[in-house]
Amino acid sequence: MTSRNTVRIAAICCALTVGLTSVAACNRDGGSSGGVKVGLITKTDTNPFFVKIREAAKKEAEAKGASLVALAGKFDGDNEGQVAAIENLVSQGVRGILITPNSSSGILAAIKKARDAGVIVIALDTATDPENAVDATFATDNKEAGRLQGAWVKGALAGKTPKLLMLDGTPGGTVDTFRHQGFLEGIGLTETSPEVAGKENTNGDQTKAQTAMENLLQRVPDANSLYTINEPAAAGGYEAAKKAGKAGQLVIGSVDGSCTGVRNVKAGIIGATVLQFPAKMAEQGVDAVVAFAQNGTKPSGFTNTGSQLVTDKSVAGVPSKDTAWGEQNCWG
Repeated sequence: MTSRNTVRIAAICCALTVGLTSVAACNRDGGSSGGVKVGLITKTDTNPFFVKIREAAKKEAEAKGASLVALAGKFDGDNEGQVAAIENLVSQGVRGILITPNSSSGILAAIKKARDAGVIVIALDTATDPENAVDATFATDNKEAGRLQGAWVKGALAGKTPKLLMLDGTPGGTVDTFRHQGFLEGIGLTETSPEVAGKENTNGDQTKAQTAMENLLQRVPDANSLYTINEPAAAGGYEAAKKAGKAGQLVIGSVDGSCTGVRNVKAGIIGATVLQFPAKMAEQGVDAVVAFAQNGTKPSGFTNTGSQLVTDKSVAGVPSKDTAWGEQNCWG
C-alpha cells in the first residue's frame, strides 16, 4: 500500500470517527495529535490575563505534540477582528478554536460557520449568549466571582450605607454582565438601588478607567465604595481617587488575580481581589481539542475553573486567602 493511500484511509477513518462532513477536513492532521493545529483567539494580545492564556495554551499544545495559532482582537470589544480571526483559523485547517469572545452574541454567526466546517469551538473565560452556541465553555463562574467581591465590600464597609461607584467593562459581554450582577447580589443591592451612585464603562482598560473615575468623582465626591470589572480598572480608579485626595475614603474590590493585582492588594491600593485561573482554562481547552482530533470526543457544557478571594483584610462570612497565598498562586 502506498503512503498516499495510507494517508487517505486515515483521513476517511478520521471523518467517520469525528463525524466531519468532509474528508478534506481530516487531511489536516490525519486524526493524530502530532499534526493537530489548535486556534486561539483572545480579546486582545496585551491584557496580562490574555497573555497568560496564550502562554499556557502554547505550553500545553507543545506538551501534547500539537501546534498553537494565536490571534487576537485589536481592542476589548473588537468583534469584527475576532470574526476575521475565526475565518482565518478555519482556512488554516485548525481542528478546534479556543475563543474569549469580545461580544457574546455578535460572534455567533462566525462560530456557527466554523462548527459547520467541522471545527469544534470552545469558549474560554467568557461564555457566549446563548451558552450552547459553542461546544463547551471553560471559565470562571463570573457571577460567583462578582458575588465574592460584593460580599467583601459589604463586609469591609462595616455597616456603613454604600455610596457605590461601578467601573464596568464592555457592554454585551457575559463576563461583564455576570460580574456586575454578582457584585450587586453580594453587596445586597439591585440595579435601581439609590445606593448605586454612578456607573461608567471602561473596557477593562486602566487609562479609560482613570478617566471614568475622574468623571464619577466629580459627580459623587463622597462615594465610599468602588466595584471594578478587573484589576487594570481598579488601578485606574485608584489613581484617579488618589489624585483627587479621596483614595482613603473608598473600599475597592476587584477580580483577576494577576501578580500585579495581588501586589496592589498587599500595598492597599485594592482592598481585595478574586483570583482566577486562566492557565487552567487554556490547558483544559487545548486538551479537549487534542482529544477531539484523536478520537472524536467532544467536550460539552460549562466547566468552572475556580476562583478565590484574596485579601489581607478578611471579613466575617466571606472565605478568603491572604496575599502570601495570592503571590504563590497568581498569574502574569
